[in-house]
Amino acid sequence: MAKEITSSVEALEGEAEKILARAKTRAGEILLEAREEARRVLSSQLPLDQVKTEADRIVSKARAEAQSKIRDSERQAAQISISADKKIEELTKLVVNIVRGERVA
Repeated sequence: MAKEITSSVEALEGEAEKILARAKTRAGEILLEAREEARRVLSSQLPLDQVKTEADRIVSKARAEAQSKIRDSERQAAQISISADKKIEELTKLVVNIVRGERVA
């Protein structure tokens, strides 16, 4: 029973870590795309003020999107953690009840 609890919690933590890692990876990709877009805009023949404004807008938008994805992933990871805590509590109560003889496995 304890191995199942540990295994279940570890699986949930692993899933939360994967979600967060994917979000960070995607955030990096978004920022890289924004930088490439900014470089492309900068290399175009637009007036310098327009180029700078457009580059700032693109980078700002990419940062906001990346931060949003990271926040969403952190929320998902927190929910997984809460769910794991609840499962641990339920399983602990079950084990205690079995040990007390109040319930049969």
